[in-house]
Amino acid sequence: MKIRIIGCSGSGKTYLSKRLSKKYNIPNFDLDDIQWDNSQNSYGVKMPIEKRGQMLNDILQHSDWIIDGVYYAWVQKSFEDADVIYVLDMPKWLYRFRIIKRFIRRRVGLEKGKKETLKSVYNLLKWTDTFQNTNMKEIVRILETYKEKVVFIKKKAEIDRILTD
Repeated sequence: MKIRIIGCSGSGKTYLSKRLSKKYNIPNFDLDDIQWDNSQNSYGVKMPIEKRGQMLNDILQHSDWIIDGVYYAWVQKSFEDADVIYVLDMPKWLYRFRIIKRFIRRRVGLEKGKKETLKSVYNLLKWTDTFQNTNMKEIVRILETYKEKVVFIKKKAEIDRILTD
């Protein structure tokens, strides 16, 4: 089984991918881990393109996988290879709340994660709004090619239904 999950920051990609991974006992991969070089001391350092491409190809060689991330321009093969593509298109208030909540949880040590600053969270909120208003339209256009395997999710209840089916 090969599952691709795409949506903006705070839409629930990680939540869904981790639970599907546990449900089906297949590995899940976060595209942030190959887009960003988390071995660096500063936030926002990109992985070299060649290394990123090789890391993605290595993931796609698995017989089963779940891949989640906002990226679409350099990961076309993941859409092509997927058996199902979940597009998380959540309301603005929800993804904004989740981004801020995640930042606070990381800041106080309740959650592990990237080395974010107030400025980077502010920029992420702005970027996410642009993603929803602009990039999501492009993603929908790209995914038209794969429409028979695309599932749009607009509410958390729909995620819960997928997890219990």
